[in-house]
Amino acid sequence: MSRLVVISNRVALPSAHGAAGAQGGLAGALDAALKARGGLWFGWSGQEHEDPSAAPAMQTRDSVTFATIDLSPQDVEEYYNGYANETIWPLFHYRLDLTKFELETGRGYERVNERFAAAVAPLVGPDDIVWVHDYHLIPLGQNLRRRGIRNRMGFFLHIPWPPTRLLVSLPFHQRLVRTLLDYDVVGFQCDEWLTSFQHYCRAELGAEVNETTGAVTVEGRTTIARAYPIGIDFDHLRALAETGEARQMAQRVLSSTRRRTAMIGVDRLDYSKGLPERMDGVARFFDRNPDRVGELVFIQIAPPSREAIGSYQQIRALLEQKTGQINGALSRVDLVPVRYVNQGHSLAELIGVYRASKIGLVTPLRDGMNLVAKEYVAAQDPGDPGVLILSRFAGAAQQLDDALLINPHSPDDIASAIRDALDMPLDERIARWRPMFECVRDQNIQNWTADILRDLEA
Repeated sequence: MSRLVVISNRVALPSAHGAAGAQGGLAGALDAALKARGGLWFGWSGQEHEDPSAAPAMQTRDSVTFATIDLSPQDVEEYYNGYANETIWPLFHYRLDLTKFELETGRGYERVNERFAAAVAPLVGPDDIVWVHDYHLIPLGQNLRRRGIRNRMGFFLHIPWPPTRLLVSLPFHQRLVRTLLDYDVVGFQCDEWLTSFQHYCRAELGAEVNETTGAVTVEGRTTIARAYPIGIDFDHLRALAETGEARQMAQRVLSSTRRRTAMIGVDRLDYSKGLPERMDGVARFFDRNPDRVGELVFIQIAPPSREAIGSYQQIRALLEQKTGQINGALSRVDLVPVRYVNQGHSLAELIGVYRASKIGLVTPLRDGMNLVAKEYVAAQDPGDPGVLILSRFAGAAQQLDDALLINPHSPDDIASAIRDALDMPLDERIARWRPMFECVRDQNIQNWTADILRDLEA
């Protein structure tokens, strides 16, 4: 079995107790795969230094070496805050109106990818499999090839791939996409994003595309492109559901809602998640059904993210404004219809909230997958499951099509789905939930990892 080299923007460093810094989820799956094979996890330390060392800091635990480099403040501003999160992220989420096209940030993005390649290339053994993750590091494979790395090398994109007509607005778009073709395997979250990639390669690069095998051939070089829908760490999540932490949180929600139905939304504070639009849908439900204000309490958990970026500051202010308007109009002395929580919670606590909430409201405007939807399904009581309301523009909608699928831009659509969820009888709730539960159970994070690594080794 070949050793595995994982490269990502950040690294889940081992804690003092010997476990990966983030339990469960992608970090847990990658940590498990690395331990099984022996390997290396390389990325940014998260630290800034005016004159960062070219040599990575390294520590080894349980046959896994963790290697990190620091970045300069200029690197962070241009590569991370700039090109990655103000150019690629909004463009790939179909938000051309928020996309910034700055040559300096593009140069910073390429510079940091070259720094990553220079630091990690000497650590790659001749038989290692290299697996690169996400939009921060698209050009890394090409940089490694230029340094003589001939190993099997894969890339997985965790966010959507935009339609060709949007992607061509990016300066030097062909140069960026061609770097992906230096990987042996390129993975996407769902068929829609894969199809968009294949269309671009045909239309803009003149590629030959074999949709059966996934082969994309340009100028004699073939890359395999496939959809690998990411899953959750199902067994870990179900075990957490039985912990005291999860049970206590579920009880707190149930006791505080006082027999009202709890509806939950959990998202990073990001404009792609459709949070202001979601609040408009909740407001529309209450406007249409004033007699039901006492039946429903909406809990929105939205921890802040990327607070240095102006568009994220704006989304927080808008969400707080809309929440205040709903509560100002509809609150009573003993009742507040919307609870807005601007802080994070542990996964065990979130599972408790999911279990206590009879409606899960997951309405991103565009999402590569959306694991909150899968976590909500997995956390439900089999004898009395809740109802998932899901944006049809999330990658998860292709798998969880027994959810109530809605247009997240339409307040009327959201309001109607909330009403239908509140009124849904138990037998229909179970009939919708069971196939989604089986999908989430069977297409878990461990099988996702195994599928990609199998294709990389083929």
